[in-house]
Amino acid sequence: MGKYDALARIIIQNVGGKSNVISVTHCITRLRFKLKDENKANTDILKKTDGIVTVIKSGGQYQVVIGNHVPDVYDTVVKIGGFAAAPTEQADDAPKEKMSIGAAFINMISGIFSPTLGVLAATGMIKGLLALLSYFGILSSTGGTYQILYSVADGFFYFMPIFLGFTAANKFGLNKFTGMVIGASLVYPTIVSLSSAEALGKIFAGSAFETSYYTTFLGIPVLLPSGGYTSTVIPIIIAVYMASKIEKFWKKIVPDVVKAFLVPMLTLLVAVPLTFLVVGPIANFAASLIGLIASTIYSLSPIISGLLVGAFWQVFVIFGLHWGLVPIVINNLSVYGYDAFLQPFFAASFAQTAVVLAVLIKTKDKNLKSIAIPA
Repeated sequence: MGKYDALARIIIQNVGGKSNVISVTHCITRLRFKLKDENKANTDILKKTDGIVTVIKSGGQYQVVIGNHVPDVYDTVVKIGGFAAAPTEQADDAPKEKMSIGAAFINMISGIFSPTLGVLAATGMIKGLLALLSYFGILSSTGGTYQILYSVADGFFYFMPIFLGFTAANKFGLNKFTGMVIGASLVYPTIVSLSSAEALGKIFAGSAFETSYYTTFLGIPVLLPSGGYTSTVIPIIIAVYMASKIEKFWKKIVPDVVKAFLVPMLTLLVAVPLTFLVVGPIANFAASLIGLIASTIYSLSPIISGLLVGAFWQVFVIFGLHWGLVPIVINNLSVYGYDAFLQPFFAASFAQTAVVLAVLIKTKDKNLKSIAIPA
């Protein structure tokens, strides 16, 4: 018997059994179940089970908090339960969850970003390490060693539309490789270089909305953000959502004998031009507006910003609401090159560190102590 076999069987049995599970994924510390009927789950039993920290119901998910070893427990649960290791959207005959707009949004953002968190943290830490090595003169930023390691550190952020194209496609039920191709088109070198080329003309000339364009599609001006779509978030998410609807349309009318290649071909021929002509400009305007509002709040009153982010950050995390702030921060970084909105969360993080240290020292609960150490 494997190390986590017994725990996995207890979890499966007390979430209502295999037949009650629509899908199961995991984040850094939690197993995230989508259940057909949460009333069938034995929450009290799970909370008292050795190896489980607690159980949380949030954002339409039944979350079993395990700790940092959750990937191993997840693999065992998937193996014993016979669940899909990379779940797609729920089947048409599965019951539809009734969620509020806020819960649905959090569920969407969580589903798109959660699979990338490990690599996101890893590459971010490598960038930080390289910055220190360069600052202290241990590595030259122009040397081959630095450049190779930096390609690892920066590659994820640069090609983020491709990675999010995959995870968003998984979330919205689009062919995953179609989603990746849409992301690849956004960061294609020729497209990226267009944003720094000589402008072909301007639209809304003479007005406050005057904007230069650098290329056209069938004679229609294509508006590109400065630096292109590398490291962007919102455009690819909206584009993949739109493509998922387009794909469903083609699946209904394209004959089965040619569906395998004709559906993705037609989907891409429609979705990619629409992304560059409509989604991209609107999304970037919205991203800039959101970033401007967030920065304005900070500029007008750091106190309000601190209260909103610093004082309530851990509350946001408990209920999964922090996912709504992540795209704002990433867009601030891509649009402005910096972010001021999320800075106050450090106050909450350091306060939590002190609290966890106190818990570690005082508690006699083995489960609580085991999770407090890595926390």
